[in-house]
Amino acid sequence: MKNLIAFFALLICGSTLAQTVQDSITFDPQKQLNAAQRILSGNYGKAVTVGAYGEMTYNQPEADNGELDVQRLVLLFGYKFDEKTQFVTEIELEHVEEVFVEQAFVNYAVGDNVSLRGGLMLVPMGIVNEYHEPTTFNGTERPAVDNVIVPTTWRELGVGVTGRFPDASVSYQAYIFNGFKSTASDGEDGVTGFLRGSSGLRGGRQKAIKSTVDSPTFSTKVEYYGLPGLRLGLSGYFGQTQAADEVEDQDGANIGIAMVGFDARYAYQKFTARGQFIYSSLSDTDKYNALTGGDLGSALMGYYGEVGYNLLPLGAKQKLFAFARYENYDTHASTEGGLARNDAYNRTDITTGLSYHIAPGVVVKGDYQFRDNNVDGGDVDDRLNFGIGVWF
Repeated sequence: MKNLIAFFALLICGSTLAQTVQDSITFDPQKQLNAAQRILSGNYGKAVTVGAYGEMTYNQPEADNGELDVQRLVLLFGYKFDEKTQFVTEIELEHVEEVFVEQAFVNYAVGDNVSLRGGLMLVPMGIVNEYHEPTTFNGTERPAVDNVIVPTTWRELGVGVTGRFPDASVSYQAYIFNGFKSTASDGEDGVTGFLRGSSGLRGGRQKAIKSTVDSPTFSTKVEYYGLPGLRLGLSGYFGQTQAADEVEDQDGANIGIAMVGFDARYAYQKFTARGQFIYSSLSDTDKYNALTGGDLGSALMGYYGEVGYNLLPLGAKQKLFAFARYENYDTHASTEGGLARNDAYNRTDITTGLSYHIAPGVVVKGDYQFRDNNVDGGDVDDRLNFGIGVWF
């Protein structure tokens, strides 16, 4: 109850404070770029580009201690070799102590509307996996669908093509990637499985860390932007997981994956809305669970819908978005081989709060999450969240 009172006090204070503002921040989904796109677009006009984004968060569950965290700081570097060839990389520091390469790829412009790419790249699935800079989404935390069903930040090594058909208002991406790592030897006589019933495919991300490859996967996304303020996306990812050499010949070491997603973003004056639906069908999970002793489901499903409204006048420099998001995600949408469905994996989050953009590239966020699962009396704590995000 104290957390709720504090949260609503924040809403009132934030609405009052933010009345003193001027100029414009663009939230049109047709014009919104992610970090890599902004570097490649040439907005900076320099051979060398340096930038960063980061977020600091405070999470307070109803029945537990709170947590303060520098969730991530990502350093952005780009280099333009000539008019056709560019290199983009992102170096991520997570929780102050972990360092990862989030992206590192070469982009070669074959023509005005088509480019070839190779290296470590984001898998184009849903919205937030590609647009995860903290100023581009509402809520202190990313939507759970984009954590559990789409294992954001999901990136792998590969090659592909990206481009657009301007007359049709259509853009496209198509890549060949290495896949998720599914199994490895446990060092004795058993097999370790990296895929879980509760978190789905997330534990199998290889992140270009000495990635195992025995068969390629195919990833694609097509987007339509022909109507003012609207962007629609259709994504697909197909292939098999990758097993370590010492276990790849065992029955159940690999599974098949067919993931499809649909997403939509819309903005009109003060109003914004977005939503997405992701479904992933997994084959041979019965054999996989028998080999690893796991409880991986044979289908993962998640969706959400969100609406937001800017409480400040049009044309003001700052923006104060009040928003609400409903999402449902289930990593046991289906099971096979006699595996009992676990209703604790069928989860629902309702998130409502404020995103206060105090300047282009700086956002202060506060929200409250009502969290539940499909188990009677399921123990999932509601949570109060605050955060600060920057991107430049």
